Amino acid sequence: MFRRTDTVATLATALVAAAAALVLTASASATAATATPVPPGFLAGADLPPHPGSAWYPGKITKGLPEFAPFCLDGVLPAAGSWHRAFGSEFDTSAVQVSVRSASPSAAAELVGTLERKVAACAADWLRTTPGGTASWDDYGKLTVEEGAHVYGVHASIPDSEPGVHLFGIGRDGSTVTVVKWSEMGDLSHAPVAAFKKTTTAAVNKLNP
Repeated sequence: MFRRTDTVATLATALVAAAAALVLTASASATAATATPVPPGFLAGADLPPHPGSAWYPGKITKGLPEFAPFCLDGVLPAAGSWHRAFGSEFDTSAVQVSVRSASPSAAAELVGTLERKVAACAADWLRTTPGGTASWDDYGKLTVEEGAHVYGVHASIPDSEPGVHLFGIGRDGSTVTVVKWSEMGDLSHAPVAAFKKTTTAAVNKLNP
């Protein structure tokens, strides 16, 4: 015999089940949102050394490494935990920033050391593989920002080609490492070192460790 109490009980059971499903769905959504990686803070175009004839055009902040490794840094930037942003101008000046979230502060410090050694050796390494080329480099010193930063310059050229000058800013905040590379035609005498030191400081200060 069908009774009204049976209907009430069935309805109550259904409501409880629906409520439980909503809780599980909300929990799963919250977990998914929490698991979505947030990129480190990146430079804006205005943070780069000003170009006398062009504004800077920043690209999107993109997960992973650039398609082509920055000059001097081939093979040393890990893909895991990395993000990058490229910057262009209307002339021959360009820049790229790569930031990496390491597993720990000690791992980040080790990566910084690897990057600094790679850049410091870049001119000599380039000469060994480029017959007839010329190259030089300079150490522009350390910067006092968070766990520290360091600025270098590298110049390289080959016969019958325009020379290129590159500035590198490498720094760390906690477990996050960032490297900024600025490039232009010219040699080290044309490099905007003072302005680039401000760029490097800004890059480290903007990180989300």
